[in-house]
Amino acid sequence: MLDSTATLFSHVKPADTAWRGDGLRDFFLYRDLGVADATHGQVLAQLVKANSAPEAGTGWHRHEAKFHMVYMLKGWAKFMYGDQETLVSAGDVVHQRPGIVHYLFDYSPDMEYLEVVGPADFGTIDVPAPCPVPQPAPWG
Repeated sequence: MLDSTATLFSHVKPADTAWRGDGLRDFFLYRDLGVADATHGQVLAQLVKANSAPEAGTGWHRHEAKFHMVYMLKGWAKFMYGDQETLVSAGDVVHQRPGIVHYLFDYSPDMEYLEVVGPADFGTIDVPAPCPVPQPAPWG
């Protein structure tokens, strides 16, 4: 008998899922990679890309997740992790430790990253600003 909690095989091609604008942030587009369904909600894997120029960014927040990784595929993004400004460029990988307070405040028009988070239904909690945040550079 098949274990109903066992991780399933999944193969998602680009044409299988569309870019959506109904994710966590309206200035990004999201593309589900089918991992949440295959792992019964244990892990989320999605592509995230810029949809419009940064205005206010994500705001200060933290995630309730056991694991959170970002792999920058194209372009770049500037984050604040606590009081540390961090430039994440194409090819860079960031492991965001559980509960780290952060703010994505600037990104390139071609920014696209792979995000892997566990569990899939992780929470996002707004937090008070621990320090000032630089202004994003205008596009174009």
